[in-house]
Amino acid sequence: MTDHLKYEAKDNIATLTLHRPEVRNALSPKMIDAIVEHLEQIRTDDDIQVVVLTGHGDSFCAGGDIKAMKEAVEKKSPMVAKYSLYDGIQRIPKLLVDFDKPIIAAVNGPATGAGLDIACHCDFRICSEDARFAESYVNMGLVPGAGGCWVLPRVVGLPMALELAFTANLIDAEEAQRIGLVNHVYAKADLMEEAYKLARKIARKAPISVRLIKRAIYQGMDMDIRAHLDQISSHMTLARASEDHTEAVNAFLEKRFPVFKGK
Repeated sequence: MTDHLKYEAKDNIATLTLHRPEVRNALSPKMIDAIVEHLEQIRTDDDIQVVVLTGHGDSFCAGGDIKAMKEAVEKKSPMVAKYSLYDGIQRIPKLLVDFDKPIIAAVNGPATGAGLDIACHCDFRICSEDARFAESYVNMGLVPGAGGCWVLPRVVGLPMALELAFTANLIDAEEAQRIGLVNHVYAKADLMEEAYKLARKIARKAPISVRLIKRAIYQGMDMDIRAHLDQISSHMTLARASEDHTEAVNAFLEKRFPVFKGK
């Protein structure tokens, strides 16, 4: 654990908890570094199959630390500021776009600005009843800096993404579920239990299949059907050659639950 991020691993599930409750878990350079470092480690850790991302206390993430951002901008030229962004928070979406293990955002409170962007870069979101969401950059005279203009239309569709980005409307959990921003809404006391229930269900599946399916779905969004089917034929060949596929077939014939090893 760093000062700004808590890491736990149990039952093939890694939990990353944003940990700056005094500023509603606003992002800091130290937190960003820790997120990137842990995700890089998780990527190659065969014991971890699913990641849960959440916030400490009553907030998920308030986005950028406005005070720290102001002080930083005042000390940097525009080009230095540009590369500080590219080599700072933008490392997270650049990493997540190629991260092939499932990531669940358990949104335990407000997720605004870059906090919403990061939640949207997760594979799906569940939230507590008191969660609130806003793509709030326009209120500060800014543009979404953590990939929001790219990812939000892919989550809620183009017209709704434009409305959220142009208005910075703060929407509640019920509305977020209605527009497809979150999959499920739970009582706050039940959120993490439900997150782990979902994570355990995924972690029990064949890891190679899960990772290949994730790649195929995301990459398929930018392919025509012929390219996609060509890719899938390769993925299917890899899956059929795995020990997990053999285990699944044997378990089916023997009328038992399979035990997958990710091999």
